[in-house]
Parts: sequence; C-alpha cells; structure tokens
Amino acid sequence: MSMTSTGAARQTDPADQERGGLVPQAAESAALQASAEAATQSRRSSFYAAMRILPAPQREAMFQIYAFCRAVDDIADEEGPLPERRIALDGWRADIDALYAGKLPRPDLAPLAQSIGSFGLAREDFVAVIDGMEMDLAESVLIPDMATLDLYCDRVASAVGRLSVRVFGVPDAHGEKLAHHLGRAFQLTNILRDIDEDGERGRLYLPRDLLTRAGITPTIEAVLASPDLGAACAPIMSAARGHFTAGAAIMDQCPRRSVKAPRIMAQAYGAILTRLAARGFKPPRVRVRTPKSQIFLALLRYGLF
Repeated sequence: MSMTSTGAARQTDPADQERGGLVPQAAESAALQASAEAATQSRRSSFYAAMRILPAPQREAMFQIYAFCRAVDDIADEEGPLPERRIALDGWRADIDALYAGKLPRPDLAPLAQSIGSFGLAREDFVAVIDGMEMDLAESVLIPDMATLDLYCDRVASAVGRLSVRVFGVPDAHGEKLAHHLGRAFQLTNILRDIDEDGERGRLYLPRDLLTRAGITPTIEAVLASPDLGAACAPIMSAARGHFTAGAAIMDQCPRRSVKAPRIMAQAYGAILTRLAARGFKPPRVRVRTPKSQIFLALLRYGLF
C-alpha cells in the first residue's frame, strides 16, 4: 500500500491477463495513460485538488510521477506468480536506468524523460519507490518493527515526496526534510486508515513489536478482531502527528507558491488523522474518508492566492 492508493477504481484490460495478470511491456503505454487519467478523474482526492492548481508543466510532471508510481504499485498488488511480478519490477528498474543513460526504452516514457530533465529528478528516488514495492511483493506482508516501517515509508512515500518537491520548486535547503516528514505523515495516516482493507489482502503494516507490547497476537486475524488495537496504533498516530507538525514548520519557511500543493494535501490528510483519533480502533471500524469540506477549505486558503 503506497501513497498512490487514492481509492480510485482500477480497471483491468483483457490484454492485462497475459503473463499471470501482469501488464505486458507492449501494453504499458496504455497502462501509464490510464494511471494518469485515474488521477485526474479522482476528483474527490487531495491529490487531484492539489495538482489542479499547478501550472501546466508542473502538473504534467506530477501526473507522470503518479503514473509511474501507480504502474509499479499495480505490479505489487496484482495477483499472479511472484517471480513474474519481480521480473516486471526489474523491467522498471531497467527502464529507469535507461532513461538516466540518455536512452528511451519505450516511446510512452518520453513525457517522463522530459519531466526528469526539466526538474532534475533523481534516479535514486525512482529506484527507492521500486524497492518499496518489492517489500510489498509477498504472499503476506508483516512488518517486524518500527525501523522497518520507517524504511518502508521512506521508500513508498518520502521518495515520492523527494521527486515532488523538485517539481513544486521547494528550495533545496528545505525540500528533502519536507519530503521526509510529509511522506511519513501521509503514509502512516494511510496505514492507520486502511488496517482492515490491508488485512483482507494479507498485509499488516502495524509493527509486530507494538502489537506484542499491546498484548495482541501478531496475526492479521487477531489484530483485526482485537479491542486493544488502539494501544498498538497510538505510537504510530503520535509519530504521524509529529511529522505533520515538523512538515508545517518547514513549509512556513518556504516561498508560498512552492508549498501550495503540499499544504493542501497536508490539510486533507491531517483531517483524516483527526477523524481516526475520534473514531478509535475497536471493531467494527467505519471507514474514514477525506472530508470534502477540508479539501475545499484548503483550496480556498492555499490554492487561490
């Protein structure tokens, strides 16, 4: 589960059924286009709201980054033989290496290549995202400790943030720190929000050591049924709040125009965290969604001026 999980429906083309459900290389152009379109169609998402205020070159670059993330995220989430899915991720590694060697492995990657050149996007951040998806590439995902969870958040979220802040124009003195904190804040919020959905897919991102400390057997079934789940979630919620606070302090030091989009997303995700705290974690849990009013207020506050 990465930051690219926006709740938009994923459509499967019949051609995607080849190679155990993976998108074959010849069809990846259509897959990338569909990923970008999914972002623009998810009008309730904070991502859509934040990106629509950007000038066209920045907006296009962000949709290219998003399309890349969705493509590799889909590989991790697809059903099918693990070896073939690893091959598909390795194919993306080769594509990224080719782009940074000045080659164009496929015509559909030309817009991404242009964005890389225009905004100085770093190869290691694309590779980190792929590494994070590889952590999800298993029959079941069980996070052992907070250090591993932090590494996962860095790869699937803060690495995306490092790409994004270059597009937004955040000054170099602040960009990496902002990506560090907001990436983790957003991803930890996602993890707390999606406990039940992730559990249904055989994934448990709550660290085993926190579960044990709360007296919960570290299995998906026990976690989802436990009335004590809030105790295990409390340290993650506290960490998310700390990252939101640190991110806000950094944005206060940045030119206003460079942090319009991240401020909108931060307000939306922060509202989710507040609702999760109010709802609690005892079963049954009602799904918490992004309040549309918060997105609207964020657009008024940060997007129009």
